[in-house]
Amino acid sequence: MKAIAGLTLMLLSLSIQAEELKAVQLYSQDELIGMIRQNTHLDRVVLDKCQLVQDIEARADTLLVPAYQFLWGDMLAWGVCVKADPERGVHFMKQAAQQGLPEALEQLGRYYALGKLVQQDKHKAVVFLREAAGLGNLNAQIRLAELFIEGYGSPYDYEDAYHWLYNAITSDKPTHQKIAYCLSELEKLMHPKAVRAAKRELDS
Repeated sequence: MKAIAGLTLMLLSLSIQAEELKAVQLYSQDELIGMIRQNTHLDRVVLDKCQLVQDIEARADTLLVPAYQFLWGDMLAWGVCVKADPERGVHFMKQAAQQGLPEALEQLGRYYALGKLVQQDKHKAVVFLREAAGLGNLNAQIRLAELFIEGYGSPYDYEDAYHWLYNAITSDKPTHQKIAYCLSELEKLMHPKAVRAAKRELDS
């Protein structure tokens, strides 16, 4: 009986080890972008027990896939599954931004606005956020409007900022309140004619 029990425990242990070592499927571009938008991409890498580090690096550094450049940059910046290297991390984020990934543009804009990892530079933040906002990133649109309200950026861009937020759709109440505040404050900086023009439909 003891031998049978021991064999059973050994088989159970091997089964658990096999389950732990089961190959993790690499994320598709769309799946990864979805995780980035929900800010769960780093958690997923950890949840997958860091098995995909080499694949992620290859797709970022060799294949130059924007979403993977962003993921690899974030991993390096914060030391997730790899030794922290913020300088290289920001470099890869910028590569993703240069390829037009809205989430990378928004994050860099946010970092420059807050002075996170990089030296605070709100004028540079406006540049990144303006690009991300034009690509439909709502977080960038809100933060860009907030910077305009603080006095940064060009008044020539106020109409676009108002236009994007006026047409924004969200079920999140705090976000909705932020948008309402930004619209109210932007109106104070704009000519009534510009406000009327900004209230046009998105597809007009």
